[in-house]
Amino acid sequence: MSENMSSLAPPTSTVAPPTLPSTWTPPLSTWETPSFTSAAQFRVGATLVLFVFAACSNLALLASVGRGRRPPSHLRPLMLSLVSADLMMTFVVMPLDAVWNVTVQWHGGDALCKVLCFLKLFAMYASAFILVVISLDRHHVILHPLNSIKAHKRNRQMLLVAWTLSILLATPQLFIFRAVRMEAADFTQCATHGSFSRRWQETVYNMFHFITLYVVPLLVMSCCYSRILLHIHLQHLREKGESYLRRSGTDIIPKARMKTLKMTVVIVLSFVVCWTPYYLLGIWYWFQPDMLRVTPEYVHHVLFVFGNLNTCCDPVIYGFYTPSFRADLAACFHQKRRNAARAPPNRARSRDVVN
Repeated sequence: MSENMSSLAPPTSTVAPPTLPSTWTPPLSTWETPSFTSAAQFRVGATLVLFVFAACSNLALLASVGRGRRPPSHLRPLMLSLVSADLMMTFVVMPLDAVWNVTVQWHGGDALCKVLCFLKLFAMYASAFILVVISLDRHHVILHPLNSIKAHKRNRQMLLVAWTLSILLATPQLFIFRAVRMEAADFTQCATHGSFSRRWQETVYNMFHFITLYVVPLLVMSCCYSRILLHIHLQHLREKGESYLRRSGTDIIPKARMKTLKMTVVIVLSFVVCWTPYYLLGIWYWFQPDMLRVTPEYVHHVLFVFGNLNTCCDPVIYGFYTPSFRADLAACFHQKRRNAARAPPNRARSRDVVN
């Protein structure tokens, strides 16, 4: 059986044993029933902390962007889509992962197994593809500023493609995963066991998702921002005069646009930094399954939690580069403080009326 969350994830021995060909069943004498170990307990605790922070920060960001103060109108649908994808990761992936590690085996039935594995991969695809759309938008705005009037329509079309591709590429999860029960051990797991007749087929399936979920988006985003940096550099070289060369890049690109560019670059970098170790571990497992015996269990858990940290980074980065978001949060806290200050007298008066 594979990792409890997705065929992409490197299996963790405490949750489920590795996927095996359907033509071979592991002898019970060599297979131990997974348990809720201390490493898994750390994963659950860390996941719950990230869940609380990601839920509060992304909901606040959703409310702030929805109010329409910032960002610009053509960028707002992109940020709303990114927040929506992060919220899917927050409210689907994180609670499911925590509960699943606590229960160890699967208790949700076959249908729920398929749906939740689909939603997990769908959320991951949506997050990656929306970052690609944001990168393409910044690329077009910087290199072709005169066509920015069409940005709103172009972004809506790209978002439609991103969400559609996310659904299509995650759909195989509905057919690959199912609830598998080992009667002799009285153990049930949501896994890909029996879906592939040969191990290389599962490796090909995993590599396909790795390429479409991580490699292709990373190449597109790298290309976009490389061209943007090259464009800025060439613009500097075209201008003559030492005094001009001492100026900042905001003389070539408007200050607000440069700030948005920096924000999107940092968001993309956070995606790369958070998820790269986890995917590299997955590649190692796909080609060398015996690595589970030599890799400490906590490594798998820590890297998965570190990947989920990306969901918390986006609102923090957005708030750092967007004063209006910080102002909205400050106004919200001040309002709650005023309401709390008024609450005791009101409750006191209500008790007097009752008495």
